Amino acid sequence: RLDGVTGVQTCALPISSSDRLYLRSDRNYMWSLDAAAGNVAFSRSVAPQGIPVLGLVAHGDRLISVVGNQLTECSVATGAEERVADLELSIVAPPVRNSQFYYIAAGDRRLHVFHANNLVRAFKVAADNESLITTVVADDNLAVFGTSAGNVVGMAADAPKKRWQFDAAEAIAGQIVRDGNSLYFASKDTNVYRVDMGGAMGASMAWRFQSEAVLDRAPRVTQRYVYQYAPGRGVTAVDKQTGQAVWSVPEGLDLLAEVEMKAYLITKVRTLVVLDNATGKRVYSINTAPVVAHISNTENARIYIADEHGRIACLTPTR
Repeated sequence: RLDGVTGVQTCALPISSSDRLYLRSDRNYMWSLDAAAGNVAFSRSVAPQGIPVLGLVAHGDRLISVVGNQLTECSVATGAEERVADLELSIVAPPVRNSQFYYIAAGDRRLHVFHANNLVRAFKVAADNESLITTVVADDNLAVFGTSAGNVVGMAADAPKKRWQFDAAEAIAGQIVRDGNSLYFASKDTNVYRVDMGGAMGASMAWRFQSEAVLDRAPRVTQRYVYQYAPGRGVTAVDKQTGQAVWSVPEGLDLLAEVEMKAYLITKVRTLVVLDNATGKRVYSINTAPVVAHISNTENARIYIADEHGRIACLTPTR
């Protein structure tokens, strides 16, 4: 039982052959749990209640977030603060880093790039139309950012050199998800996109799937499917290769996990619904009325849910 867990964030990180689960409550208290066994590795207060906390991602031996507009690094082993820095920016998106740089999207409509070792600014870039940068994804070769105008821009990871640009009609909704050489993202133009990188054009649209609502969050991307929530329309599973809808659950809220050819969803009416992805048929459903928080796990078969009393449960579907 974890006191005050009603809002949950997570990050799975391999540490000594076991994964960690990171949870933050609505009181800004954080726990690190063994993701399989549930044992508490550490717990600590991240910030006073009410102070905004943006992002919770792992890189190497550090947990990275923005606490009260300050870039904060904590030890993944103990949770102790290792570095806190005021970058003198109004940070608007979760920080992203690779082995050399931090990428910080700010309210001045610039993406600020800092050397990770000393936090000295390397350079900054902006979208051609000066729109707000709302999402960033980066590795050591390429950084990609999305904007409030629907631009998705690929640039060199270590220099202000644009490599390509793709334009959706409206703002990018939520985070861009990278899977191999493909990018998956939702737009407020009602479409979910797959854009493939590489080739003479730099990046090109593989497909787009049109929903029946203005989208407000990123898709969940697994090995075979893309799951997209649309307000008022529920969750739709889209074939990752073809971009065609496989099934739709009008009361669906989010993907909990995908196990082989079955998808496990949490619904707006607090039931857990199991779908057969091959046929699109409902296999069964379970009443989960006490559940107030959940984690969408696209990495393995574990389902994580929490109730209002701070009790966390890890469920593993049986075949």
